[in-house]
Amino acid sequence: MRASIAAARRIVVKVGSSSLTTPQGLIDAQRIDALVDVLVGRRSAGGEVVFVSSGAIAAGLAPLGLTHRPKDLATQQAAASVGQGLLVARYAASFARYDLRVGQVLLTADDMIRRSHHRNAQRTLGQLLALGVVPIVNENDTVATDEIRFGDNDRLAALVAHLVRADALVLVSDVDALYDGNPRRPGAVRIDEVKTPADLDGVRLGGAGGRVGTGGMVTKVEAASIATGAGVPVVLTNAESVAGALAGESLGTYFHPNGRRPSTRHLWLAHATTGQGRLTLDHGAVDAVVKRRKSLLPAGVIGVQGEFAAGDPVDVCDDDGFVVARGLVNYDATEIPDLMGRSTRWLARELGPEYEREIIHRDDMVLIRRPAELTTT
Repeated sequence: MRASIAAARRIVVKVGSSSLTTPQGLIDAQRIDALVDVLVGRRSAGGEVVFVSSGAIAAGLAPLGLTHRPKDLATQQAAASVGQGLLVARYAASFARYDLRVGQVLLTADDMIRRSHHRNAQRTLGQLLALGVVPIVNENDTVATDEIRFGDNDRLAALVAHLVRADALVLVSDVDALYDGNPRRPGAVRIDEVKTPADLDGVRLGGAGGRVGTGGMVTKVEAASIATGAGVPVVLTNAESVAGALAGESLGTYFHPNGRRPSTRHLWLAHATTGQGRLTLDHGAVDAVVKRRKSLLPAGVIGVQGEFAAGDPVDVCDDDGFVVARGLVNYDATEIPDLMGRSTRWLARELGPEYEREIIHRDDMVLIRRPAELTTT
């Protein structure tokens, strides 16, 4: 199973803030150089590397005289603005030791949602790799708002792995592997591999990130689930074990791929968006959307919540409030109450032909829960 990592031609490597900075929050040049040495080794063996790096906010703390990661968004954005340039300059200097260039790619969740944006991101990353440049990807913390954030770079890395059609994803943590409990406590057992989500039953995951980061083991397991569900194998390990893990050694935790690659649009919709509102459906509409993969028509909608505009992602719920799908809506929230329960034929006749369309087209909708799960709730 580890041979898939050793044989991977194109890999995405994600490293967190705690693996890049000193306890004082300064960029740790030695740690960066050691990690770059490993990545260059992989390139020299014929591989391609996309590097997803946290650390912009952390790198901006000391220059701004801050001792901890700020809680308010404006100060986080200011720290990211200062730190991003310092971080990329450090990477540029480190890769320059091998006469390699880096290219900065800053993304927001909005870039993943909107079709033209994610196609542009895909083209840019592909061209950078074709030109022999190492892409350094980060969330664009300088402009991202709470509503359009990935929340952590683990999820971003999983989405980028799909975007560039990577053969493997490596998540670099400050812990050498996933454990069934707190690894700092006696008795914690390392989990060598995860074949299915059932392998994580009873596992206690830490939630919060470190002093300068946002992630934690929960976000890494969620990222691994996104990637493996899209057919990409994942290894979770620490910086000291990256070289061995990339060589296929039994280091860290290996997550088996367990799904086919979905369409990029559906993956973004499921994992890079947050519903801006909710549509409640009657039983027949839930059955049509979930089991028969039909578009959502006005006749099946029995409730609407939230403020959203046409083109925004919204959650689609059954009458018990469980989210069954998410999609890009064709109407503003204020328009939908007058449409609910009506057939598209009636709407076209009474309101005009422009109303003879779906609330959400099936091509713009992704299921969040499986039909079998619906029957048990």
